[in-house]
Amino acid sequence: MYLSFFGLNEKPFSITPDPRYLFLSERHAEAMAHLLYGIREAGGFIQLTGEVGTGKTTIVRSLLAQTPENTEIALILNPRMTAPEFLLTLCEELGIGVPNEATGSLKDLVDVLNAYLLRAHAAGKRVVLVVDEAQNLAPDVLEQVRLLTNLETNTQKLLQIILIGQPELRELLDRLELRQLAQRITGRYHLDPLSTPETAAYVRHRLRVAGATSEIFSRRALQRIHRLSGGVPRLINILCDRALLGGYSLDRHQVTGALVRQAGVEVFGRRAARSWPLWAGIAAVATLLGAAGVAFWRLGPALPTISTARPHLQRRLPPAHLPAAHPHPPRAALRAARTSVSLQGLLTRFGGQASAPAAYARLLSLWGLQDPPGPHPCQQAAQHGLVCVKGQGSLGELRLYNRPAILLLTDAAGQTYHVVLQHLDPSHATVDLGPAPSRVRRTALSRAWLGRYVLLWRPPDGRLRTLSSGMRGAGVRWLRSSLLRLDGMPSSSPPGTVYDSGLVRRVRRFQRSHGLAVDGIAGVQTQMAISGALPDPHSPLLAAQHNGG
Repeated sequence: MYLSFFGLNEKPFSITPDPRYLFLSERHAEAMAHLLYGIREAGGFIQLTGEVGTGKTTIVRSLLAQTPENTEIALILNPRMTAPEFLLTLCEELGIGVPNEATGSLKDLVDVLNAYLLRAHAAGKRVVLVVDEAQNLAPDVLEQVRLLTNLETNTQKLLQIILIGQPELRELLDRLELRQLAQRITGRYHLDPLSTPETAAYVRHRLRVAGATSEIFSRRALQRIHRLSGGVPRLINILCDRALLGGYSLDRHQVTGALVRQAGVEVFGRRAARSWPLWAGIAAVATLLGAAGVAFWRLGPALPTISTARPHLQRRLPPAHLPAAHPHPPRAALRAARTSVSLQGLLTRFGGQASAPAAYARLLSLWGLQDPPGPHPCQQAAQHGLVCVKGQGSLGELRLYNRPAILLLTDAAGQTYHVVLQHLDPSHATVDLGPAPSRVRRTALSRAWLGRYVLLWRPPDGRLRTLSSGMRGAGVRWLRSSLLRLDGMPSSSPPGTVYDSGLVRRVRRFQRSHGLAVDGIAGVQTQMAISGALPDPHSPLLAAQHNGG
């Protein structure tokens, strides 16, 4: 109804599952990393909990789409069943044929399952059981689940189990009679709602995937959406859809805070809209599923692009420092930017200097290129062995690539600015704008950033290409040598130039530890992350190296 009015191609907040709308905040990405770790590492249980609507099922669907090679996953969505029914369902999920006489016997079902798991282990396969809504498991079924972890060889558990549920799952596992199961949980992660900046980024992401070309929700409206929804994605969807309908009915092309407040009254009721929505009343709404979409920033000529499906885990990164290549020495620059200032104040004072050409000039200077950029700055950078890489992602992802970047910012009036991000740590960022770099709060930068960036990178063999098994050459030599350095094992002889199975394993290990897609293929993302983790006196860095070297 309101699509053409707001210039949208489709409903951005539909509850229909669509993989193009997937939005992984940093905490969702970390939860995903916990589950992927649980799949690949043997032994024990992995527990993921979260309130209704925080995106647990979204995580499960994303997990299924990223099933590692040689892994079988059995997914049980409705665990309200008896112990024999549970084991029979597990066998059905794995495609195990069960004799009729064994369907009612726990011992026979376990024997059939154990035989299958031993065959899978001998074939080099891992088998993972994922139980959604695990808070609905009966205690006797949970005890049977625990007993499944006794299926093992001398060196490895044959079945990895992941329990996903609401906070009641934690209370269930705290029971005295289930203490043996609780002791076997090797990883716990609780999925919190989105923060205020993440809520704004979530709304903007879905609008842009739907075709929006302008800021439809005002800044105050986005703040009110977070306050009313509590950062719960499911509630954000419901609230935004109703607010868009309200804007259409009142012939308003921008959704204001007042429209969101009225939408909250209609959705949650007047009392709930004043404070916190009634989660129990909303729980029946269909599960939020999003989908990944990558918007591209058109700053000049066509640029190489990378996909940005999963940001890395911030907790793995040490404190940041300024690159040595910057014209200001690091200590002097840090002293100049020691006091945090208002980002919006900077944009108001120096917004006239925040054009795309000015940002490219600043970025090129960080790489030691002082010539004024021409109409095609990326071509100018290419003459020095650099490539422009554009994408859309998170600040955590930029810390993984560890290179300064041009960010597209917006102020409360909708004006856009091109600003160079020079330095980033967990709480603050240094932006190169005005007469000197300025230190601003990271949360303020997140609110103003549309997620789009352009950065410069020097590919190892001068070409922007994916490296994969079977390839050979200088790029493969660099890849092997770099991973050896990161593992603290400098090679005494020249590294091999063939992308063999050993290198595939090293790449997969690096990808797993940095929250990247674990496929053993060194794409642009993986190569940039490896490069960003190594000391390089000739390249400006956004943060300190992740590992030694």
